[in-house]
Amino acid sequence: MMKTIREFEEQVHRDFSAGEIPGFVHLYAGEEACATGVCMHLSREDSIASTHRGHGHCIAKGVDVHGMMAELFGRKTGLCGGKGGSMHVADLELGMMGANGIVGGGPPLVCGAALAAQKKGGGNVAVAFVGDGGSNQGTTFESLNLAKIWNLPAIFVVEDNGYAEATASSYSIGAESNAARARGFGLPAVQVDGHDFLAVYQAAGEAIERARQGGGPSLLDCKLNRFYGHFEGDAQTYRGEDEVKNLRDDQDCIVRLSRHATTTGEIDSAELEAIDTEVDALIKDAVEAAKAAPQPDAEDLLTDVYVSY
Repeated sequence: MMKTIREFEEQVHRDFSAGEIPGFVHLYAGEEACATGVCMHLSREDSIASTHRGHGHCIAKGVDVHGMMAELFGRKTGLCGGKGGSMHVADLELGMMGANGIVGGGPPLVCGAALAAQKKGGGNVAVAFVGDGGSNQGTTFESLNLAKIWNLPAIFVVEDNGYAEATASSYSIGAESNAARARGFGLPAVQVDGHDFLAVYQAAGEAIERARQGGGPSLLDCKLNRFYGHFEGDAQTYRGEDEVKNLRDDQDCIVRLSRHATTTGEIDSAELEAIDTEVDALIKDAVEAAKAAPQPDAEDLLTDVYVSY
């Protein structure tokens, strides 16, 4: 899953740079352990709300890679008919409520999804992914408070990648951490190394199981890094010299997990190479299919605008 997210993002980076993908693009490369570690605990009936950096969350939730790629290329075969693009890709049938261009827009949606799950019964949960910039929004604070007083089966995952656009989270977050903030609202909260898949997986599993059993909301504060700019085209003048190179060399979550798995004997290098080959073929096929797909028709502008009852 992590390899699929990485190669999807690297391919999108190349195609966007070549001018083949319209709109704005925000890449998730470097953060794969977080989305994967959380979403591996989720079922089709669980819900997630994403951010403007949503490709990784989509793929980890099981959204079709071909439909996603076609959506980014603005094609009729895309998940949203080519009209949502990168920042609004969604698949409601899989519980992926959408990427979101509104900073801090996901937590209130997750409170609604969690309330619905609570009323229906059955033990489903809802997860909000939010960046360190979004963690400073009033919508997020209100959602933490609401989730607590209603004891909602909601999990808030803060992906603190160090920068809200160009503003360092070490400056913009006044508390000790987002985990400390959440505890102030009465939520169980932990901070984990977001480069470590196993740490994320364990912490997310505990929070999600607690929510399924009626134990209420939790917050997971993941410290991680993105390998690209805030958006494609970002000059990244706010980053130190060789910062990204050092991150790729020392903090690559895929390399760390692969090294752990091969060292413990859980997998061998041949199996990893087979995964690489399989993923490369998947991404190549998705791009070829997207480029060959038709553009939306003019009349498609008038569909999906209003709900029809």
